[in-house]
Amino acid sequence: MLESQIGGLRWRSNAGILAAVLLIPAGVATAQTGASAPTFSKDVAPILQAKCQGCHRPGEMGPMSLLTYGEARPWARAIKTRVAARSMPPWHLDTTVGIQKFKNDMSLSTEQIDTIVRWVDGGSPEGDPKDLPPAIKWPSNQVWRLEDEFGYGKPDIVVKSDPWTQPAEGQDQWWQPVVDTGLTEDRWVRAIEIRPSAGGRRVVHHVVTYLMQQEEKYGAVEVGDTGGYFSEFAVGKVGDRFRENTGKLMKAGSKIRFDIHYHSVGEKMTDSSEVAVWFYPKGVTPKYRVFPQAMGVQDSIRTFDLPPNAVTMHEAFVSLPQPARLENFQPHMHVRGKAMSMEAIYPDGRTEMINYVDRFDFNWHTNYVYADEAAPVLPKGTIIHLKAWHDNSAANKANPDPSQWVGWGQRSYDDMYHAHVNVTYLTQEDYEKLAADWQKFKAQERASNAARSTGQNQ
Repeated sequence: MLESQIGGLRWRSNAGILAAVLLIPAGVATAQTGASAPTFSKDVAPILQAKCQGCHRPGEMGPMSLLTYGEARPWARAIKTRVAARSMPPWHLDTTVGIQKFKNDMSLSTEQIDTIVRWVDGGSPEGDPKDLPPAIKWPSNQVWRLEDEFGYGKPDIVVKSDPWTQPAEGQDQWWQPVVDTGLTEDRWVRAIEIRPSAGGRRVVHHVVTYLMQQEEKYGAVEVGDTGGYFSEFAVGKVGDRFRENTGKLMKAGSKIRFDIHYHSVGEKMTDSSEVAVWFYPKGVTPKYRVFPQAMGVQDSIRTFDLPPNAVTMHEAFVSLPQPARLENFQPHMHVRGKAMSMEAIYPDGRTEMINYVDRFDFNWHTNYVYADEAAPVLPKGTIIHLKAWHDNSAANKANPDPSQWVGWGQRSYDDMYHAHVNVTYLTQEDYEKLAADWQKFKAQERASNAARSTGQNQ
């Protein structure tokens, strides 16, 4: 448990959903039956639509489809087990500290978890099919999720990597082709989505892209000449959507450098990953430029070392050169990753916990995207303090060999740590207004949590 908390609060939320294959068929009904048991049609199907079917449908990453009662019923006991344990969805935040309002919150409420548990304990009844909500018309694998589910329409440009063929067996590989964007004028980006090809999805672990273009200094922000981080595909992450009046800048003549991690799956497969980009209309310049940062990566490269049979903590410190708003928090580690926290150290010495992922899972690279009103607004000179815990012991079931020293490296069985954070740098005038709004939001959350706690204790 972490000692520091935002504003001294323990902001509470709930997490859950199902996922992974747990081969426990539903079998016979349990002893608890009766008319009071929730039914699939009326009570469970709406939850699956809202929280599960985005992954659990044909062609997506979920190991089974949950679109219908016939598909879900054989997995009822597995669903209950995963939901009750809150091991899914991939929402691994400590819900007692830090910010708990997100645009992409996949977690189940306590009431939703209770509904699913009572449904299974009541025999997993179907109920009246007339009670089913209208089926969601999910897009095909050939349609971008931002295009359909999020209403962005067709992308303005799609940049495709040169193909790579991964052998059926062998070492992990990294493919790093550089591809022209074809841009002949500067354009502002409002959304990005990356995906592997449908035929090569099984061999792609993740896709990182870098925007290669000449840069100038942006206020107090040093911008590298080339190769700045652009966006990423990883399991559990659906693109980048930038809030109104913010965006990334792509310049004429820019190129995309792909960094694609492939692994063998027992079958030779060829992939050509793609980056889709949606622009603001020509002539529209958003007020703020968003800068993607891999916070802590340099500290990780310089100092990272994991002794055998031990849990180890490393930390990094990143200074904000001007006032800023943090748009998201996405921890990145490998199979020995255990937990990561992000804390703000203010210029006056105060500390404030922003978020703590206490159950990191390398199989899911969840990006926690803050709700507009909840995004941290921080003054110039604030230090972002990252702590990363790795478990190189036998207690970590994903650990291939706890007797080995482990250093920094790109392979899944090497390790590293950093946090992907989109940072919007602000003027001092706008910082003062937005900081006041953020303090107001935290005060409202404090009052809401106090009222909720009082009600629960009565």
